[in-house]
Amino acid sequence: MRGALTCILTLAVVSGVACAQTDGTVRGAGATFPAPIYQKWIESFQASDPGPQISYEGVGSEEGLRRLEHGDVDFAASDIVPSQEMRDRLKVELLPAVVGGVVPAYNLHGLSKDLRFTPDVLAAIFLGHITKWNDARIKEVNRGANLPDADIIVVHRSDGSGTTHVLAEYLSKTNAEWREAMGTGSTLAWKVGQGAKGNDGVASVLARTPYAIGYLEFIYALENQLSYAAVKNAAGRFVRPDIDSITAAARSAPESEPFRASITDAPGRDAYPIASFTWLVVPAQAAASAKRDQLLGFLEWALSAGQRQAGALGYVALPEELAARERSVIARLKKLP
Repeated sequence: MRGALTCILTLAVVSGVACAQTDGTVRGAGATFPAPIYQKWIESFQASDPGPQISYEGVGSEEGLRRLEHGDVDFAASDIVPSQEMRDRLKVELLPAVVGGVVPAYNLHGLSKDLRFTPDVLAAIFLGHITKWNDARIKEVNRGANLPDADIIVVHRSDGSGTTHVLAEYLSKTNAEWREAMGTGSTLAWKVGQGAKGNDGVASVLARTPYAIGYLEFIYALENQLSYAAVKNAAGRFVRPDIDSITAAARSAPESEPFRASITDAPGRDAYPIASFTWLVVPAQAAASAKRDQLLGFLEWALSAGQRQAGALGYVALPEELAARERSVIARLKKLP
């Protein structure tokens, strides 16, 4: 495929991307969205591999890309596809890793059933137009729910976040007012609410704040035992996030551009609508080194055995045909001098 990945990490200064100053550890940083699976992969891979250590720090997609550009890390991870200008300038390629979902999570006790949201209701809440939990627009799609007469406390990301980008992209596709007022981006000019850093920060605020609502990656809602809502999809059905519904969204990725595909508001009866690939962002060339060999081995493992660990952590493994195409690139890179 034209533009096939040449994904690899480097110890030297490569094609405009300065190399991380390290002690021999392969260092990565970026999105908190996939941080739990990356950390699990590193732990599992290194349990049987004595090579250089690999580390990953969840600091947000925007900060991870900044660190890569400044040579502070060897690779970045992002839930946002970097612009073509950035990819050309930094000479980087993208390596899809897994698929995840962004969920609207809330702290309401005593409900008789889980909530449901339309994109219009979600947009109105995060724009500050719906301010009470018993607003008629929420009650209309949650008939029978004993919603309290209480103020809604909105929690959003304070850092540059791919999770924010995924939510904003979905709402921009589905709600005209959001598209005009907020648009899509990793940082937004929020009109309401309080900020928290990282998916773990949002989860922490939600867990201790009655009547709060926020958005975060699916695994963080599960780990923190937060309630989360079903969302109305493009087919008109309210779908809860789970492995099957996120998998259904992933299957919508076009074959012509699977490495950079958006799967928010995916078509399909069973597709969860706020889903996304998450990517490793890596320099496109490298000199031979122990770090290069270790990273290639890790990437090859992550795209084979590692994919089998995705479901246990609330992520969806890549379609096998996509993972196989990526593994063939890594195999070819292993032969380079």
